[in-house]
Amino acid sequence: MKTVKNHSSRRTAIRSIFAAVLGGTAGIFGVSRAESSSGKKVKLAEKESSSQPLIAQHVVHGNLVFVKGMGAHDEPDIKRATTIALDQIERELENAGSSMNNALQATVFLANIRDYDAMNEAYRGRFGDNPPARSTVACYKGIPGNSLVEIDCIAALQR
Repeated sequence: MKTVKNHSSRRTAIRSIFAAVLGGTAGIFGVSRAESSSGKKVKLAEKESSSQPLIAQHVVHGNLVFVKGMGAHDEPDIKRATTIALDQIERELENAGSSMNNALQATVFLANIRDYDAMNEAYRGRFGDNPPARSTVACYKGIPGNSLVEIDCIAALQR
């Protein structure tokens, strides 16, 4: 029985590697979406500096959309930074065939926990009357890109 599991795991790993190579090759030739054999659709960043993509803007798998963390680099005002991040999430959700109203879960990363109340002022109402479940954490050494806030999101596709 162990042998069967190992072969199955090996096949799965080989398929994953093959899908990653295909996705990387698509990125080299300027394709902004790649689809693996598992049905995963990836929207790559518009201007990737490397031939091997690092981060997808969003991923669609099944009936879900996963939007990467969005932030506002070097924006000194937390309310404005939150608005920019949420605007970016809204664009990605719409590009993927979803909307802010279909958001299921969001995670907010703050450079400074003291910005919590001001962030909430900009955040409130952006997901409609039924906001997603949310976690908020403060990042000890800050957020990459000198952002005050970064927000990621998981949403359902439109029906």
